[in-house]
Amino acid sequence: IAASSLAFSPEQVACVCEALQQGGNVERLARFLWSLPQSDLLHGNESILKAQALVAFHQARYQELYSILENHSFSATNHTFLQDLWYKARYTEAEKARGRPLGAVDKYRIRRKYPLPRTIWDGEETVYCFKERSRNALKDLYNQNRYPSPAEKRNLAKITGLSLTQVSNWFKNRRQRDRNPSELLTSLLPPGKIPVPAHLFSCFYVK
Repeated sequence: IAASSLAFSPEQVACVCEALQQGGNVERLARFLWSLPQSDLLHGNESILKAQALVAFHQARYQELYSILENHSFSATNHTFLQDLWYKARYTEAEKARGRPLGAVDKYRIRRKYPLPRTIWDGEETVYCFKERSRNALKDLYNQNRYPSPAEKRNLAKITGLSLTQVSNWFKNRRQRDRNPSELLTSLLPPGKIPVPAHLFSCFYVK
């Protein structure tokens, strides 16, 4: 590979890197990167940097991974992939230091301690797993119609970048949370015509 790689253009090198990444052959990708010449033409190529980050992660060279991600700006199309590497590396380091698997709270604290660098993040906060603009779009439609049609859900999924299942589950959960006390109490009681004492309604209001 070493001899032939000298004749590759930066575009061809990037194409090979992408193909090896998609094929999941990290070991071969590492050998290919090692064979590349130190060339100014290749310096800063995003596909090569992404490949170097992936290899560093798989070889547990986490400080090198962090350095690559922190010191080069990446396009939005690669953010999700690189964010995954960033967090997985942080989790792995923490698990090794603690000698045990991490729970959900542990991972949350690590994400707070090691926020994503702006080079792989658009700066928009994620709330309840959804970005704020996605939540706003969901809330806007919900305020107009609590029971959107399948077509409206599909359109909303396209706008927000969420899956149809995520959109459907969000509406279902929101409707359940917004049910009035009478509906909620009725759903909790056994089937049949059992009157609901009026004083129980006060349990569902925040004073």
